[in-house]
Amino acid sequence: MPSFRSTSASNSITFRLRLDNIPGTLAKAMSAIGETGGNIGAIDIVRVEQNKLIRDITVNTGGDDHIEEITHVLNGIEGVDVMHWSDQTFIMHLGGKLDIRSKVPLKSRDQLAMAYTPGVARVCMAIHHAPDKVYKLTIKGNTVAVVSDGTAVLGLGDIGPEAAMPVMEGKAQLFKEFAGVNAFPICLATKDVDEIVETVKRLAPTFGGINLEDISAPRCFEIERRLKEELDIPVFHDDQHGTAVVMAAGIINALKIVNKKPQDLKVVMLGIGAAGTACTNMLIEMGVTNIIGADRSGAIHRERTDLTKEKMDYALRTNPHLFSGSIHEILQDADVFIGLSAPDQITVEDLKKMAPNPIVFAMANPDPEIKPELAYPHVAVMATGRSDYPNQINNVLCFPGLFKGVLECRAKDINMEMKMAAAYAIAASISDEELYPSYIIPSVFDKRVATKVAEAVKNAAYASGAARRNKK
Repeated sequence: MPSFRSTSASNSITFRLRLDNIPGTLAKAMSAIGETGGNIGAIDIVRVEQNKLIRDITVNTGGDDHIEEITHVLNGIEGVDVMHWSDQTFIMHLGGKLDIRSKVPLKSRDQLAMAYTPGVARVCMAIHHAPDKVYKLTIKGNTVAVVSDGTAVLGLGDIGPEAAMPVMEGKAQLFKEFAGVNAFPICLATKDVDEIVETVKRLAPTFGGINLEDISAPRCFEIERRLKEELDIPVFHDDQHGTAVVMAAGIINALKIVNKKPQDLKVVMLGIGAAGTACTNMLIEMGVTNIIGADRSGAIHRERTDLTKEKMDYALRTNPHLFSGSIHEILQDADVFIGLSAPDQITVEDLKKMAPNPIVFAMANPDPEIKPELAYPHVAVMATGRSDYPNQINNVLCFPGLFKGVLECRAKDINMEMKMAAAYAIAASISDEELYPSYIIPSVFDKRVATKVAEAVKNAAYASGAARRNKK
């Protein structure tokens, strides 16, 4: 009986095998990989040796232990030898994922004279006399800094600025691929709030916007607040606001399916860090009045004596009925559960206690607060942060288009009106006719989304007075 396990292209391995050139040898290898639960992709012949075939077999695996198991099983088959294996994800990252390319050719003295000295001096002086021309005459007008200190990287935690670089490079790729916006990773060797703020301020003349990324709470709140106050370019902490925008888009569409209104909801939010706080702010803006936040100690309410300043501020804006108790208790009669915490925090019994047609957004990564397979029979709409289940709450639906719009209208800030506009634009990417419980969020590869978000954000920026460029 084959072993069933979760495999992913992110753990894609190419095994190089030396096989006896005898009919049936390859079939035995394929069967063995399948028996371990490996998901076989490409099979290629590398070369033929005397009485031997060298083949590459690409397999989606479940991680390091699974790779070792497959290797051991293959080496145990007569006529099969694992020469070596290569990790396709690591190969993708070799030398980094970014490159800098010239937009114009430099093949003659005339071209060189215009691009650099002496011609460039005239452009420099034009900017000197009219500083706003920097947006038109340099990359600033379409370039974002992706800034991190490496303290809250994915689900990995504080792994440092060097180890954060692959994520920030990937973020820059997404900016370019989905919205045509240039972005560059800036990973800082400091955790000091003052030093981070000062460093970003000194780098700001190069960029049209700042995307803060993977900075741990509560420092991220102060860093963003101060930079927004002290810079004249937009600052956006994507872990907070990008997550909140896409979550809001999902809730907008999920409510259409269950025919409920924001003002009638009881929402339980598990995990009150940066993203949880931002999600709460978006829900309040949508008209939700009964939100109960929860942490490891249970419901957050203003009578608790163990709350940090940030959590007390949260308590003062939420839980109007002063509910107390564990997450399992406060889920009674809840219409919506939103999780930004850790794996396996709620159970099927919790779902059964919720209001009819419950909405569950279990967004902990890589493993959600409840496994979708367990939740599906008991919920009306289910969303996660994972790409291998329907309804992925993925920030890439927000930040490329949002920054595209911000840069095009030269906004001085990213306000709530602009974030709500982005959420409604994402939601509207799925028509009412297309809407379905497993399709409330558009595909991350739907490039129309970024265009819709950019246009909506621009309109909101002009309407709210945040735009500095005259509307065309």
